[in-house]
Parts: sequence; C-alpha cells; structure tokens
Amino acid sequence: MKLSINHLKYFKSLHERKHRQKYHNFMVEGVKLAKEVLSSNFLEIEAVVAVPDWIAQNKALLRNIETVISVAEAELKKISLLTTPNQVVLVVKQPELILDEKSVANGISLYLDDIRDPGNLGTILRIADWFGIPWVFCSSGSVEAYNPKVVQAGMGAFLRVKCVEMDFDDLLEKLPDLPVYGTVLDGQSVFKESLEPPALIAIGNESRGLSDEIQAKLTHRISIPKGAGGGAESLNAGVATGIVCALFTQS
Repeated sequence: MKLSINHLKYFKSLHERKHRQKYHNFMVEGVKLAKEVLSSNFLEIEAVVAVPDWIAQNKALLRNIETVISVAEAELKKISLLTTPNQVVLVVKQPELILDEKSVANGISLYLDDIRDPGNLGTILRIADWFGIPWVFCSSGSVEAYNPKVVQAGMGAFLRVKCVEMDFDDLLEKLPDLPVYGTVLDGQSVFKESLEPPALIAIGNESRGLSDEIQAKLTHRISIPKGAGGGAESLNAGVATGIVCALFTQS
C-alpha cells in the first residue's frame, strides 16, 4: 500500500494530543521499539509505515498486520517526530486499562503529581519497568503517557507498565488503607525509614514538589538527604524516583 494524502494528514494529526485522544491511539518510532511492539502481541497495531527494505526484512512480524504502507525516506520524514527519522513508524491503539485494586493494594505503585516534562515521565516509566512496578498513576496536570517524547524516553515501558491518569483522591477512595509515601524536603531520611510494600509513592512536580493537598494525605514523609558538601538545590524527579524505588524494591 502507498501513502495517500489522507494517510499523511491523519498520521501528522497524531503529533497532537487532542487527536491522539480523539482516535485513542499513538505513534511508536524506530526499529528497536517497533520490533518489540510487534513481537509482544499486547497492543493492536492500526498501521505500519516503513521504508521498503525494512518491510522486506520483517515480513514475519507483519504477517497479521492489515495496513502496511511502504514509503520513501522523504515521506517517512514528513510523518516522523524524530530529528533523524528511523525506518519505521507504528500507529498503535491505546490499551484499555482497568484498575486492578488487589494488585495496587498489595504492591508498590507510583503517583506522579503534575510531572510536566516528557523526558522525566518517560524516565520514571522506564524506572518502574526496571524495578517491576506495574502501576503508575498521573494527575491530570501531568504530561500525557502517549506523548511521543514520553514513548521514546520510556524505551518500551508502556508494554509492561500501566500508566493511568487518575485523581489522587479517587485512588485513595478506592484504596483507603494503602500507605502513602511522599518525597518532601523535610521528610524522614529514606535510609532510616522502613520501606516495604504495600506502598503508593508520590512524586512531586519538578519545581514545586508535591501539592499541599497531597502532602496533607501522606502517611509517610520521606526525603533523600544530601551528601556531605552537596550543593544542588534539588534532585531531578526521575533520579529521585530511581533512588526511592531501588530502596523499596531491594529492602
């Protein structure tokens, strides 16, 4: 199948959040991510847009895909959001995620309060994937999980980590007994606190930290102390998340 003007218009519209929400899908770019998605059989693939050589080399992966569009590199560049377009772009249906209250109640989950930077969210999802944390919840003010920059930074985490936009109070209403740990500047050192599941770990906005509303509902206030002579004002949200998750999962 060749790329039509309507195809081009549709694919380019998915660069915007409102259209990803309208069509309930998102874009995955690059050889490594594309192969991982196609091999997983987890997500519904709406279309594959790729250069002829890639299509020829990956026929086995494409045998059940109805819409495969062959394009020249110049055409792929018009669709791609990467600075240097790769060989393949997938259009993937967003999964329907249903909250598993038992899983959250007995494990470790993250709540992200107004995380705005796509790189940070992608990194946090990758961290959750590394440590086997299956649920990440985001406030409505956080960047969208299917933002192309988040997808790239997450390195395939969306295949294993369920990222759901959900109000903090709504989550606690469903799980009122869940211990809630929040990273704050004046909290107990994470190296002195007993860190073990079950737990919901709240991570705050890159510049403002956790909102007062969420801080008021924390059951445990934790912090990452500076080292001797440390001068940085704060830690990157992704770095802080990595430290806390490591301590929770390895204790």
